[in-house]
Amino acid sequence: MSPSKYTPKQHITEIHSRLSNTFREGRTLPLEYRRKQLLQVARLVQENADAVMASLKADLGRYPFEATLPELGPIVSSALHAVENLEKWNSPEKPQVEAWRRGWDTTIFKAPKGTVVCISPWNFPWVLTVLPLIGAIAAGCTCLIKPSEHAQASAALMAKLIPQYLDPDAYAVCLGAVEETTHVLSLKWDHIFYTGSASVGRIVAEAAAKQLTPVTLELGGQSPVFIDGDSTNIEIAAKRILWGKQQNAGQVCVAPNHVFVQEQHQSALVEALKKAYDSFWPKGPLDSSSEMGRMVNARHYERNKSLLSRTKGKVAFGGQAGQDLRIEPAIVTGVTLDDPLMEEEIFGPILPIIPVANVDAAISHIRSGSTPLVIYVFTEDEETKNKFVQHTQSGQLILNETFAQVAVYEIPFGGQGQSGYGSYLGKYSFNTFIHQRGYINVPADAGTEGFMQGRYPPYSAPALEFFSQALKTKIPDA
Repeated sequence: MSPSKYTPKQHITEIHSRLSNTFREGRTLPLEYRRKQLLQVARLVQENADAVMASLKADLGRYPFEATLPELGPIVSSALHAVENLEKWNSPEKPQVEAWRRGWDTTIFKAPKGTVVCISPWNFPWVLTVLPLIGAIAAGCTCLIKPSEHAQASAALMAKLIPQYLDPDAYAVCLGAVEETTHVLSLKWDHIFYTGSASVGRIVAEAAAKQLTPVTLELGGQSPVFIDGDSTNIEIAAKRILWGKQQNAGQVCVAPNHVFVQEQHQSALVEALKKAYDSFWPKGPLDSSSEMGRMVNARHYERNKSLLSRTKGKVAFGGQAGQDLRIEPAIVTGVTLDDPLMEEEIFGPILPIIPVANVDAAISHIRSGSTPLVIYVFTEDEETKNKFVQHTQSGQLILNETFAQVAVYEIPFGGQGQSGYGSYLGKYSFNTFIHQRGYINVPADAGTEGFMQGRYPPYSAPALEFFSQALKTKIPDA
């Protein structure tokens, strides 16, 4: 996309003012308005599915299956799920209170935060843009979308379709790169939702801090896998790991980054991965029939080629580079923690296998690094499961599967520590964009006022005795 098509900074400022005014006017508050906008999101995708798929093909070499399963389908389902639950999510809550405050009408209202911005990445440009938008709409916010400049076709199509389907005074798209995004971040938002790299996440967090703006950071990291070869079906594990790794040519924040396996099971795992590999791509991953995606651009393509050339491990199979930014998934054995493949998140179709003595060694290695977005564990052993639950930290802990957790909107999706903070999916997307506003209404009647009388000056000894009761409460033994 030519910089000439980027949104001018003055126009971005005008959009911000327009969205802010719309929110202040209260246009987005009625649930019927939100319902209509959410249904329009679903229609946008359904009625333009071919165009959306074409944009993903242009940006990432995606074929229909990998466009539909992780992107188009979840958008429609999530929008309809939000419509179905809109009234329930927005209903005020009446928490249980102590007996002496039962007449105070204690309530938690779900208040929209205001005017928000979603800055999205290039690797899943539609779903990682629109799912946060669905949460913002359901919450009653107005929203600016800033898609990645590295997914040019998708960004241009969003800029065309969103004003056609959604209220342009409440929802807008701005196009641009670093300069335009920097200007976006200089404005005062009521929430910033960013998905992308940790390095840019730090910049976003710093900009948000200057304005005291709440922020959600959906980052990534080196998401490890542990295969307990003593108590799992290695063939099923290998198939599920390889499937998760090859999604979008490995350019996924939740892709299995590397695999820990007991030393005595490494050969069996490699054999199982080769069996799955051959069944996935009978003519090879680079054949036109494979429908495997490609690297987003030449820089990422060359970076992954460089990793394969520098590793001290052995490429068991795969790794051949094609001429169209495609690289075969590569299984690399005998990798150590100081290998070039382990310097940072791979974000490509390379899967290092790291032999370990046992589960405790794997956990020790995982704990020595930064907190990952997800830990994948393949085991049927309860003790092993409990060790990972109790002795590791991650955004999510997924057993006996990879990648599919992003479809489970009943649990929050988000990182911890360097893999981010905040969460979304389903109701958690809605929760991100609301403020839980506490409310009480204390009756101004004689009975209540009589109960309150002891708190007023001049203070008395009996009043102090009454309000000191908690200090004399017996504390239970541990």
